[in-house]
Amino acid sequence: MPRRGTLPTVLTGVFITMLDFFIVNVAIPTTQRDLHAGAAAIEWVVAGYGLAYGSGLVLGGRLGDLFGRRRMFAVGLALFTLASVACGLAPDVGTLIAARVAQGAAAALLSPQVLAVLRTAYHGAAQVRALSAYAMTMGLAAVFGQIIGGVLIQADLFGLGWRACFLINLPIGVAALVMTGRVVPESRSADAVRLDVGGAALVTLGLVATLLPLIEGREQGWPLWTWLSFAVAAALLIAYGRRRHESPLIDLTLFRERAFTAGLLTQLAFTMGMAAYFLVFALYVQEGRGLDALQAGLIFTPIGAGYLAASLLAPRLTTRLGRQTIALGGLTRATGLTALLVAVAWDAPIGWLVPILVVDGVGMGLALAPIMGTVLARVAPRHAGAAAGILTTAQQVGSAIGVGVVGIVFYGDPSAGVAGAFRHGLVYLIVVTLAVAALVQAVPRTPTPARTPAPAAA
Repeated sequence: MPRRGTLPTVLTGVFITMLDFFIVNVAIPTTQRDLHAGAAAIEWVVAGYGLAYGSGLVLGGRLGDLFGRRRMFAVGLALFTLASVACGLAPDVGTLIAARVAQGAAAALLSPQVLAVLRTAYHGAAQVRALSAYAMTMGLAAVFGQIIGGVLIQADLFGLGWRACFLINLPIGVAALVMTGRVVPESRSADAVRLDVGGAALVTLGLVATLLPLIEGREQGWPLWTWLSFAVAAALLIAYGRRRHESPLIDLTLFRERAFTAGLLTQLAFTMGMAAYFLVFALYVQEGRGLDALQAGLIFTPIGAGYLAASLLAPRLTTRLGRQTIALGGLTRATGLTALLVAVAWDAPIGWLVPILVVDGVGMGLALAPIMGTVLARVAPRHAGAAAGILTTAQQVGSAIGVGVVGIVFYGDPSAGVAGAFRHGLVYLIVVTLAVAALVQAVPRTPTPARTPAPAAA
């Protein structure tokens, strides 16, 4: 049974893991100058976290099933806090990247336990409220991460500068860790589960082999090894597809369901544009418009306002429009990004961007809020738990790949300047956002009838 502090404690873990994907965006210019880092290294600071986070999520969930959700939540929280300290004390960019990867791996251990705790500790209306609070926490952390980062850098606590963005996790993590043992109930899976460590290794190595040339290839002139890396990635993922295991990391039979495959591609397209956008927009307003970290963080406020308003409206719209709510969000966002492209081309005053950013935030909220529920409602109930895990993984992996791709576009023409590079990035973002509206049309119109009662995990 949950206690009074259960929900705030586990949501604190969710908040800091999601926050740390986005908080670094406004810190990148100062971090780059301080550590003398190149463009590829900075991309790894963002994408390395997302890659480790996404590729370890399903395995992290299995560890919680085996050894206890509270225990794995506590271990993940402790490791995340230690990795955050390592990020904050990093003497060079190589150490920072390694610590960011460790942060992502710890987040992958922590995050799946939160949903498992919410599904087992809460029931009925209380569970609905808890899951709504979970979704809202993730959205707030993603949208307002830049603002928090800007405030911390501008405040320059104890002369820490950008390092405060990571070290702030120390007191928060310790406090949450103390509360975990007191208020978070323990639970395990009643079913026998075996860890598919070999499968996890194949998938992770395949994703690394994909991301490595995306980030390093442009800077090195696309040498032979980059193309060989893509080939190795394909071979590793094919090897996983042919592998047999009694408890596979990814149940490939899921891909026989059109709702899941179309939903997964929609999720990937959306997340490939979200983290990439926050990165290049933060670089543009600081390096191209001369805003400081606090001003750059505050410019994200209109996006947050639009996102929150649309998130609250999305459930009612989804009841009426179904999957087309996601398409409406994609088209709204594409409209906002197109207006932003025109404003940047005309070098419009920064204040003119505010209404455009509100529209962009509305598009984000309309598209992101309903994706998971819309897809899961159309997947067979017996597959709902596995589908949710893979869709969540796709959020992080898509973000990492999106950062790699947008880096190629943004830094591809050194003569374009920051504004020109941002315009190139916006063209990429408009394309993937329109892809969201197109791909979601392949999701079945109506939910799948439940032939058997759906489990609580669904």
